[in-house]
Amino acid sequence: MEITKINALQELINKTDLKVKEQFIQIEQIALFNQKKVLDAFRAIKISEGDLVGSNGYGYDDIGRDNLEAVYSHVFKSEDTIVRPQIISGTHAITLALQANLMHGDELLYITGKPYDTLLEVIGVEGNGIGSLIEQGVIYQHIELKDNEFDIPTILETMTEHTKMIAIQRSKGYSSRPSLSIAQIETVIHAIKKVNPNVIIFVDNCYGEFVEEREPIEVGADLIAGSLIKNPGGGICKIGGYVSGRKDLIERIGYRLTAPGIGKEAGATLYSLLEMYQGFFLSPHVVSQSLKGAVFTSAILSDLGLKTTPEYDAKRTDLIQSVTFNDKEKMILFCQAIQNASPINSQFMPMPAYMPGYTDDVIMAAGTFIQGASIELTADGPIRVPFEAYIQGGLTYEHVKIAIISAIENLIENKVITL
Repeated sequence: MEITKINALQELINKTDLKVKEQFIQIEQIALFNQKKVLDAFRAIKISEGDLVGSNGYGYDDIGRDNLEAVYSHVFKSEDTIVRPQIISGTHAITLALQANLMHGDELLYITGKPYDTLLEVIGVEGNGIGSLIEQGVIYQHIELKDNEFDIPTILETMTEHTKMIAIQRSKGYSSRPSLSIAQIETVIHAIKKVNPNVIIFVDNCYGEFVEEREPIEVGADLIAGSLIKNPGGGICKIGGYVSGRKDLIERIGYRLTAPGIGKEAGATLYSLLEMYQGFFLSPHVVSQSLKGAVFTSAILSDLGLKTTPEYDAKRTDLIQSVTFNDKEKMILFCQAIQNASPINSQFMPMPAYMPGYTDDVIMAAGTFIQGASIELTADGPIRVPFEAYIQGGLTYEHVKIAIISAIENLIENKVITL
């Protein structure tokens, strides 16, 4: 770039550094609170070196696995938890939670609009329907948010005697709506439980763990699920997922994961326990690094005239930072620049393509150590109007900052933005 542009960009970076200081202090305070919560759980369960070893074969009497699940339950304030390398993704964890607890004739009611793309085929509203909830006789409908809030009157009017489970997607996913805070989730859960205390409240907790001081079970949710290659894996878990909540619901999920009569008593952990323990311990700090990166991204790109959601000073409940380009080529160029600033596969250029579970082509910049790990810095999104890139993750704030500055330089050189 020209010297004048380099100087102007450095002035903008310096301005942004000052602008985000207050938000960084708040993020660090939450990280400290959550780090103590995790440490207290490790001490309460009395984790020892022997818990890190793992098991093989059937995996019976795996004390390390059982104690890891006890740590999760302690942190999430739940009755029971399943944490396993056999759960391959967040979508898989959510599928287990839904399939295990919904029978023929039961209704699943999503109250945050249509769920994330990959879940639409799980439910059966898209795809070939094979193995879906609808094929198995589950009734499905969803209710849109109203003015970015839960539409509580419509929710209460829509519930019937067949409504077995109400699902909440905490994170925005690939949508333009804001993610939902724990306080908002608490309000709607209390309203629902007042009318029907027996309905199961399920929260898709992906991207949300350790962003706030409270988790969904603490405000009345019956069941949560997430992925270990997102927040709770701390950036070092190679695979895995979790479900946590009421003991009776977790028991059914154990039977779905393995087989009736076996449940969560079996399932070898092989060599995964050390990284699962250490990843969970690191998670509050790594999440704080990702959040700092998201705040910086929002602050500097909005000053360059791009629409960013959430805004840099907004209260956050997940890792997702979206940037709207309103132009297909600009979005693709940005994602390619993020790939170029990645530690792995920086030499490759991502292009939009079909991905299983998505209805639109997706571009995915993900030069990550763990394939698909969105606790690491990624930028992706479906190629559809309004052409939003969803930026999440970052093992260190410094990497996010370097990558975003590199992307800005690329956009300036290609005359997408001007200083």
